[in-house]
Amino acid sequence: MTENLGELTITRELPGTPADAFEAYFEPERFVCFWGPVGTHVPLESVTVEARVGGRYDSTMVVDESGEQYPVKAEIAEFRAGESFTMVEEGSGMRSTITFSELGEGRTQVVLHQTEVPEMFRGPEAEAGLNSSFDRLVEHLAGRN
Repeated sequence: MTENLGELTITRELPGTPADAFEAYFEPERFVCFWGPVGTHVPLESVTVEARVGGRYDSTMVVDESGEQYPVKAEIAEFRAGESFTMVEEGSGMRSTITFSELGEGRTQVVLHQTEVPEMFRGPEAEAGLNSSFDRLVEHLAGRN
């Protein structure tokens, strides 16, 4: 049993519609454009996303400089197409819910809320990594990636 679990929430504004942002998480060719912080990449062949409750949400993040690999194996626990999804990671049990809301004027709010987060995945460094990934998503959605 992992000790010292907590929560983490990040709220960001994205360009475009909630449906477009949501789709970026479920189309592997788009997902690999933004998943992970700057200095990492996700090989397309490592991605399995199944848009349904009980579906897989797996990928492997690779550190560009060292080649270190960080696989994520998760199951989709909740799924509302175009609105939100929740995935639960195998092993840690960390639960991540991502919700997309229309802000108007071609903008979307995305909220990432994580529970059962081990201490090593919380704090300033972890938040910076997640925000870096969201920065990459903003660039992707704006058509720069």
